[in-house]
Amino acid sequence: MTATTEQILRHLMKGSNMTAIFRSLTRVLFLAAAAQFLLTASAGAQSAKLIEPTPILEGDKVVTLFPPGHPALKQLDGYDQPEKVNLSKGANPHVLNITNIHNPSIELQLPPPKKANGTAIIVAAGGGNTTLWVGPEGAEIGKWLNGLGVAAFNERYRLKPCDSAVDALADTQRAVRMVRAHVKEWGVDPKKIGVMGFSAGGEQAARIALNFDDGKPDAADPIDRESCRPDFVVLVYAGWRDLDLSHVPKNAPPAFCVCAGVDDAFHARETVDFYNAYFNAKIPAELHIYAHGGHGGGIGSRGGIPFGTWPLRFTEWATDIGMLPKHETAAAK
Repeated sequence: MTATTEQILRHLMKGSNMTAIFRSLTRVLFLAAAAQFLLTASAGAQSAKLIEPTPILEGDKVVTLFPPGHPALKQLDGYDQPEKVNLSKGANPHVLNITNIHNPSIELQLPPPKKANGTAIIVAAGGGNTTLWVGPEGAEIGKWLNGLGVAAFNERYRLKPCDSAVDALADTQRAVRMVRAHVKEWGVDPKKIGVMGFSAGGEQAARIALNFDDGKPDAADPIDRESCRPDFVVLVYAGWRDLDLSHVPKNAPPAFCVCAGVDDAFHARETVDFYNAYFNAKIPAELHIYAHGGHGGGIGSRGGIPFGTWPLRFTEWATDIGMLPKHETAAAK
């Protein structure tokens, strides 16, 4: 019998109220049983193994960011179900987007060894933190980057109800650490690892530019020993609801920011705000706000309007800061 139960009994015995005693005992036993049930359920959830994600492109390798049972992982509704992959319609369907992401990962899109130049980019697709457009803002971006000799890592970060400022950011930080821990295996220069984010994925690029560390040298997990600071970030029509720009680290990575203007005003304002924060902190950044072009579109030409040339502007910038060799810029033209 617990101390709480004894206290209840002593109090109630004074009045010889046996009915009250019985009710109190019933309540105590019920609460004890409920607590035991919750503890058992929690332990079961922690030991449950999340379903392994499958590749978007045939032949690609998918690497999960956290080992089973890692405290960063959460067993929320749907965790025991596979990711939901939505395909395009038509004769040759391809992956458009993915939902129900509980086991965050990166999909490796590596260039041919003879083409590789050591630069790596973690690609974070958008989707309003409710879905992830890993096709047009992921796999297609990876193909383009491979053509530049860049290794692409298509990130699948966690979506709502997970917090983009906590859970998804932890995924992006872990993705950078993961790539840095495998530089030899994946042919990457540890000082040329960037993050390129589109729309809500641009939020991830912005957040990791402001929130990074050097790793923990004494960590038991070798991945956690690596720095999660990206060497550069790329924000493509990025947007967020709440991002503290009042403090930009002195060693924040250089940034490339691009967006359409008045016909994507919300994201344009966020992009300009980010650039201004960098400018005031005297961190190198390049900004392109085009007259029009709307939201989304990835690396599409957009019918030949100037906004469709942003990939070329990116390659020029990346070459200027030493993240791409000069011949890649010439080839992009």
